[in-house]
Amino acid sequence: MNKLGPIGVFDSGYGGLTVLQEIVKALPEYDYIYLGDNARAPYGNRSFEVVHEFTLEAVNYLKDRGCRLVVLACNTSSAKALRTIQQIDLKHSEDPSFRVLGVIRPSTETIGSLSKNNCIGVLGTEGTIQSGSYRIELEKFSPHTKVIQHACPMWVPLIESNQHQTDIGKKLIENDIRELLAMSPAIDTILLACTHYPLIINDVKKIVGEKINVVSQGPIVAHKLHDYLRRNTFMDAQLSKGGNCTFLTTENAAVFNTAATQFLEHPISASQIRF
Repeated sequence: MNKLGPIGVFDSGYGGLTVLQEIVKALPEYDYIYLGDNARAPYGNRSFEVVHEFTLEAVNYLKDRGCRLVVLACNTSSAKALRTIQQIDLKHSEDPSFRVLGVIRPSTETIGSLSKNNCIGVLGTEGTIQSGSYRIELEKFSPHTKVIQHACPMWVPLIESNQHQTDIGKKLIENDIRELLAMSPAIDTILLACTHYPLIINDVKKIVGEKINVVSQGPIVAHKLHDYLRRNTFMDAQLSKGGNCTFLTTENAAVFNTAATQFLEHPISASQIRF
């Protein structure tokens, strides 16, 4: 049997910390390694080929660090790289028990049931929206649901530079939301399809009002991962359970530590790595 290992959580930058936080709340007994590829972020505007290359490098690194399961807590990686990794890269692996999961399928399995009007709005990065992944996946799980999508290319840089609370930042965010809502008056549920966006979920809620449900992915992904491990006992048996969490970044660790305080409820000490 393989040596027990942690759960890896990967993101192109900081946003995946919002997913990690929810996973740790739901599954505190497991060990985790979080890896942010901050040196090459953002991934949103990069090609499918480049996102696959970068994501696979990160997955292989986490595997070499002993991870038995990796969660791509990044919508762009999930949209542009996960399918190729699962269907091609892992099939050629000499380790058949290693697994890689994403955030799009768990979200689409859940989000359709939350809309009374069968009309969902999706806000995400350009890469996520252009991939069409949410529309494709929702067609499988909720074929009667209409999906209205809008790309918000400025939101991630606004959040990471802490400019989302400025007057200009607030106006840019509101304009994007108004553009989405103008596409269909039937939208009654909005999915924040980027793991950075939970940091502005309260602002989004204020703009759309109480009649529209605004959903972030972290709690959904955490619930689905809990269910996945319950159903796949072979994977659960491979995971170490010490309650530890290690943070890694491809950028300057001190910069990562400071910025991460926006996304987590406690300070961290990350280490810088190179692929």
